[in-house]
Amino acid sequence: MQGLHCYRAYVSYWLDAVDEHSLHSPFLFNLMTRVISVVPVYHAPLERLRQELMRDKNEIPFNDLGTGATLLPRSRSISTIAKRSLSPARFSCLYQRLISYFRCTTVVELGTSLGINTLYLAQSPGVQVYTFEGADSIAAVAQANFARMQMKNITLIQGDIDVTLADFVAKGLRVDFAFMDANHTLRATVKYFEYLMTVMHEESVLVVDDIHLTQEMESAWLAVQRHERVRATADLYRCGIAFFTPLLDKQHVVLKA
Repeated sequence: MQGLHCYRAYVSYWLDAVDEHSLHSPFLFNLMTRVISVVPVYHAPLERLRQELMRDKNEIPFNDLGTGATLLPRSRSISTIAKRSLSPARFSCLYQRLISYFRCTTVVELGTSLGINTLYLAQSPGVQVYTFEGADSIAAVAQANFARMQMKNITLIQGDIDVTLADFVAKGLRVDFAFMDANHTLRATVKYFEYLMTVMHEESVLVVDDIHLTQEMESAWLAVQRHERVRATADLYRCGIAFFTPLLDKQHVVLKA
């Protein structure tokens, strides 16, 4: 059923998506032409690491706290995890461009997985990434990958995100960019969004991954769009991007990506 839902969602997206020629807002026009439509520049060492993970047949304990955790085997190969959960390279490049374009320095990622996307988020100068992972064994692989790439600007926060995110936002650190790719349920996604709203400011950027994966995720994305502080959103099918600048007219666009 999930496959059928994704197919229908993509057809709807394909019919609605527009390019820069249909955008009247200067903000969204610049977003499209200067960020979204830019040809990606892949990070060669990270892509080599991605391919290694895709081939790695070693199995690790699997204690994922996210959607469907009780239905999954107790151990899985690293290659299976990589194929299932890593963000596509072109979208990791997009997230890095967003961070650079909007001059974000404090970055939060919910759902580290094996750390490839995290490493892309950490590439921009002056960035500090705080990444949250609920599965201990997966976090250990990600931490090893960070060390291998000699990245000193990544802090991995391990444990149940329901608990660790609440503790993090309680510290009051202002967040410039947040990427949500953790528990793909309506309850969890909305709860994490509400936590992040307490530390995100008017110039922050929020990315929600897999917004069309299930009906629950579409409902979660709709809740983000309807929030009173959200001024503009862009639906790229794979993900949704939300902006909070008060001067923007309230608008929601579906963009070709």
